[in-house]
Amino acid sequence: MLAKALLILAGLVLPLAISTHVLRGRGAGPRVARRLAVQEMVALDAKRRLVLVRCDGRELLLLTGGAQDTVLGWLPERSGR
Repeated sequence: MLAKALLILAGLVLPLAISTHVLRGRGAGPRVARRLAVQEMVALDAKRRLVLVRCDGRELLLLTGGAQDTVLGWLPERSGR
């Protein structure tokens, strides 16, 4: 009787433990704050892209894909944030 109860308990707890572990690996757990993120990307033509990058709360505009990549500059901070 005890062995049967332990088997049933293991059958209920083991899938729950596995699914919790899998979900934590996919972002369900605590998230680490990221300092760098690509906010938007716009294709200008077949080669060049305009990229808006966010770093430490500020936004930077980049032009990529030409003969050389170019930093167009830091955007002024928006009011109201």
